[in-house]
Amino acid sequence: MSAEVHDHGHEHEHHHKDTFITKYIFSIDHKMIAKQYLITGIIMGVIGVAISLLFRLQLAWPEQSFKIFSIVLGDSYAPDGVMANDRYLALVTIHGTIMVFFVLTAALSGTFSNLLIPLQIGARDMASGFMNMLSYWMFFLSSIIMVSSLFVESGPASAGWTIYPPLSALPQAIPGSGMGMTLWLVSMAIFIASSLMGSLNYIVTVINLRTKGMSMTRLPLTIWAFFVTAIIGVISFPVLLSAALLLIFDRSFGTSFFLSDIYIAGEVLHYQGGSPVLFEHLFWFLGHPEVYIILLPALGITSEVIATNSRKPIFGYRAMIMSIIAIAFLSTIVWGHHMFISGMNPFLGSVFTFTTLLIAIPSAVKAFNYITTLWKGNLQLNPAMLFSIGLVSTFITGGLTGIILGDSTLDINVHDTYFVVAHFHLVMGISALYGMFAGIYHWFPKMFGRMLNKNLGYVHFWVTAVCAYGVFFPMHFIGLAGLPRRYYTNTNFPLFDDLQNVNVLITVFALIGGAFQLVFLYNFFSSIFYGKKTVQNPWKSNTLEWTAPIEHIHGNWPGEIPEVHRWPYDYSKPGHDVDFVPQNVPMKEGEEVLHH
Repeated sequence: MSAEVHDHGHEHEHHHKDTFITKYIFSIDHKMIAKQYLITGIIMGVIGVAISLLFRLQLAWPEQSFKIFSIVLGDSYAPDGVMANDRYLALVTIHGTIMVFFVLTAALSGTFSNLLIPLQIGARDMASGFMNMLSYWMFFLSSIIMVSSLFVESGPASAGWTIYPPLSALPQAIPGSGMGMTLWLVSMAIFIASSLMGSLNYIVTVINLRTKGMSMTRLPLTIWAFFVTAIIGVISFPVLLSAALLLIFDRSFGTSFFLSDIYIAGEVLHYQGGSPVLFEHLFWFLGHPEVYIILLPALGITSEVIATNSRKPIFGYRAMIMSIIAIAFLSTIVWGHHMFISGMNPFLGSVFTFTTLLIAIPSAVKAFNYITTLWKGNLQLNPAMLFSIGLVSTFITGGLTGIILGDSTLDINVHDTYFVVAHFHLVMGISALYGMFAGIYHWFPKMFGRMLNKNLGYVHFWVTAVCAYGVFFPMHFIGLAGLPRRYYTNTNFPLFDDLQNVNVLITVFALIGGAFQLVFLYNFFSSIFYGKKTVQNPWKSNTLEWTAPIEHIHGNWPGEIPEVHRWPYDYSKPGHDVDFVPQNVPMKEGEEVLHH
């Protein structure tokens, strides 16, 4: 019924001609909005990676003069080509913020939720096209504000991407606590509003606009992942918004939510009764679900790509759904493991240790199910498949160190060292990026009607995979040796002199890996215009998006929406002439229904 109502709402849209502005800028077509998210996310990703390469140079060769510092950063950041120590922390802060929120959250979820939810459930568009457009433009505005904070005279926010008070709450604390911090908070408030609008849209669309026959147990695992991710976002993002608003009050209106008994340069400030640990609770109540807001869409994409390119049904479909739901639930009760050294009650620490180790179980279910799907499959090792297998690898290696960090007695020894940096970059950063690349290589033909160059894709994967481990694997060892994170140089500590060569090695891998992302950028942007034209269903996939015409139309299907008769993973099914059976093919008489 809801799908029919939705159809009528779109009837008039086929008659008038779109202008450039209505088609490419203020578009309410989910496919165009997906492209807008993707290209904005790629631009933000380039900025985020470039910043990380700059501070890796500083860590490998501290106090050295680099011409590039003067050119890119200017004299205020790098007088005589030597990076200023307070600006180092500012770059770390903006790098973390851009990568976590603007690339891995907005670009990954925004692109693929927008592209795939209507197409894979058989809907004409999102529940609210206008709200969808608004969510993109608020994301775009927040991106502009975040990047513009780099050009503020006193510098951007410098309290780390977690912006703990009192550094973030006192404008006079350090230069990076001034205007740049205010812009950070404004940008994040707009970003959260954008995310909430997007998430509500995704939830309503999945619940209300599924085509005939598309029951919840026939949804592709991609849709389950996007759906549950949106629910986590609606639950946890408002908590960060409240933390940001209270922080704005402390900064601008003299309140004391996060401040108490503060002295600056001998001056006693009037703040009393607040607690910086309260901010930590609020921040990490979003911050840990945020890890899965980033990771679940990547895992959903991987499920689809691995099943399609193994040419066999996904192993344990229902177990995969249950593990997604279990991860979502448990992710909201583990935030305290970021705070083991905040002075929390040791008993409470043991409770958070228990819930954190518990979340390893559904994560392991997903990893085992991927491996079992690959086992004895007829593997098509295209770039999307390689990135998906790479995700399984980094998800396991990064996850193993999570068990160490989730145990309060072990975590205390390596807390705030490079061990933590290595862990979360592998399990969250690299895994989510691999999922994003897999999704781009797999659905590029659907988005742009052309194919990416496969050979450039292979080069991109292998160099990225080697360099990612080359960067983050050695970090575990310098972390175990006690090297603290966020220090702009370690030359003041003779204890760490022997580790400097490892830092140089890490930086060399980072520079090579960063440079080879240019191969991907060239492949992506040139293929949009000059790539080989795609066929209707290039990967011989079962899901509904490949039944829509290559030529994009607003409404997705020119005639009736296809009806669904089976689950999305009928690959290599006995009794069929080909090794894939799309969801809209009716069941034969006596054909067995697969779901396990």
